[in-house]
Amino acid sequence: SSIYGEAAAYPTSEDTVPRPLSPYGITKLAAEHLAHAYGKEFGLHASVVRYFTIFGPRQRPDMAFTRMVTSLADGLPFELYGDGTQSRSFTYVGDAVEATIATMEGGPDGAVYNVGGGVEVTMLQAIEVLGRVAGRRLEIVRTPRAEGDVARTAADTSRIEADLGWKPRISLEDGLEAQWRWAADRVAAA
Repeated sequence: SSIYGEAAAYPTSEDTVPRPLSPYGITKLAAEHLAHAYGKEFGLHASVVRYFTIFGPRQRPDMAFTRMVTSLADGLPFELYGDGTQSRSFTYVGDAVEATIATMEGGPDGAVYNVGGGVEVTMLQAIEVLGRVAGRRLEIVRTPRAEGDVARTAADTSRIEADLGWKPRISLEDGLEAQWRWAADRVAAA
């Protein structure tokens, strides 16, 4: 989703003109162009999936949800970038894997698919869900929004649903519960 930047419309479709704001988003767009160029040059099948904020157990330690569950498990404050009203289509990792496999097995050459969790949620709402799942309140320390971080992402997944029959199955609450259990088990084992 980083290739879209501050999109012109939400939910954002694959036909939206990419306007990445960060070096990360620019590299994602460049990778898409490279995949399509290699496909044409060498006769390879190339389809693209545009992931919207993947989360779940074993997520990178620098990502927001991992930092949230770790802070909660350790009883430490969570550093929230921005005011918490920024929103995302959070996508559970298992759903992202299923969408990737569906695209690899059935996506037509040159296809581009958005892969998102189906519901747009603010960071404050996600923190509330995590607190409910964990039975604890997360202490928040607010810091300025990160440079290049967009205020909103929301995936229009109608194309992948129509073409490949994929849609997300795991709710934010169920996904955060799995991520919380994973983090809590790691803290208990330490």
